[in-house]
Amino acid sequence: MTAWEFLGSFWPLLLGLLDLVLSTGATIHIVLRKRDSRAAIGWAGLVWLTPLLGVILYVCFGVNRIQRKATSLKFRELWSGADRPQFTPEELERVDRLAAEHPNLMGLATVGHRLTQRHVLPGNRIEPLVDGDEAYPAMIEAIDGAERCVALLSYIFDSDRAGDAFFEALVRARDRGVEIRVLIDGVGSRYSKVNMVDRLQSAGISAAAFLPTRAPRMFKYANLRNHRKILVVDGRIAFTGGTNIREGHWLSLKPDSPVQCVHFRIEGPVVAQLQEVFAVDWAFASGESLAGDPWFPALERCGPVWARGVPDGPDEDFEKMSDTMLAALSAADSRVRVVTPYFLPDAALIRALNVTAMRGVDVRVYLPRENNIVLVQWAAAAMAGQLLEKGCRIFLTRPPFDHTKLLVVDGVWALIGSTNWDPRSLRLNFEFNVECYDDAFAGRLDELIDGKAENAREVTLEQLDERSFPVQLRDGLARLLTPYL
Repeated sequence: MTAWEFLGSFWPLLLGLLDLVLSTGATIHIVLRKRDSRAAIGWAGLVWLTPLLGVILYVCFGVNRIQRKATSLKFRELWSGADRPQFTPEELERVDRLAAEHPNLMGLATVGHRLTQRHVLPGNRIEPLVDGDEAYPAMIEAIDGAERCVALLSYIFDSDRAGDAFFEALVRARDRGVEIRVLIDGVGSRYSKVNMVDRLQSAGISAAAFLPTRAPRMFKYANLRNHRKILVVDGRIAFTGGTNIREGHWLSLKPDSPVQCVHFRIEGPVVAQLQEVFAVDWAFASGESLAGDPWFPALERCGPVWARGVPDGPDEDFEKMSDTMLAALSAADSRVRVVTPYFLPDAALIRALNVTAMRGVDVRVYLPRENNIVLVQWAAAAMAGQLLEKGCRIFLTRPPFDHTKLLVVDGVWALIGSTNWDPRSLRLNFEFNVECYDDAFAGRLDELIDGKAENAREVTLEQLDERSFPVQLRDGLARLLTPYL
């Protein structure tokens, strides 16, 4: 019997043995690494019920951790001194006043420090920018005013009318001798046919893709995306929020698929924390270290907002954002306002929202009436009843699709940034948010939310019950896909 004849006779047995070995190895990894027992059971079932394919899917989409601790610690050592503020007597008096009026927020501030090892920094000025119509001109103006360096990180940076405006501003800055670094997510860079990473590199601008979607990395990290949106100019002016760089956000251009969103312009000491997050991501993607001047200049206090950056991701920052949200809900005393485009909270967040409402806190969640991902809309409808029956209130805001991400507690504390209330943002993506302590700033965000609420439609239990059986079944099946949406 030849070797080929031997293999022809025994290949089913060999494949079976291979599947047994791989499935056993994958199951051991699942048992040791998956914290959520439901996720562990689901992945283990997939591995054993779909021979070989289940193992491949788990390797591609189930292994969600990247080890970057050494990189992060290395860079934090370079600028850790800048994150230890000396408080003035007036600032200490303000802390005492806040502690007396909102004692729960002191515990929330402590949670944030233990999670991030970063201080809440006083003296920041933070300005909301509504839609790309306000955000993009302000960002481009900042780039045009750059004298030393520009650091830009975006999940999506399209080659369209909005992307072209940023591209041209970056080229002008390059021509002035400004140092430029642009980092775009490997998947987000491919949302348009012309890849912006390639365009920038061809123009002589230092640009890189974060976890590019090609072998061999794609098989290990295909499901891990950098969803952050950060722009820092001269180490002094920063922008962050939920707005990608694509013309859909620029409503005055009359795009085919308009998208509402809120972005933020930031000045003050907390800008160094945004730059730090960019520098760690850039070092991971490119191997280049950005330290000292011009990237990290000394920053003066310039506004009333106390703020702290909260990075989150499938690395050493794992689940820091969900813990921050849980802490904020437990600290709420009178009202909670949530604005998010994708609302698929896990069981812990659902219970926290419900318990917060049952304590007598006014909990309101604002979602887009027409979602750009229909499966998310169906799944959210299936989950809504769990919140409504405990006293939470849900409102659907009018079109166009609203991509805004806000959490405001008691008119004093606010969370702004890139994180959605869904498993992808809270467990898989690299995200960045800023927690803000200031009643005037939180009041400004409450006003923005009130504007969205003016023409919003409230969802009731009666309306959910009136859905036809096929619709309820559709929504329920979509809810089963929540871990993957």
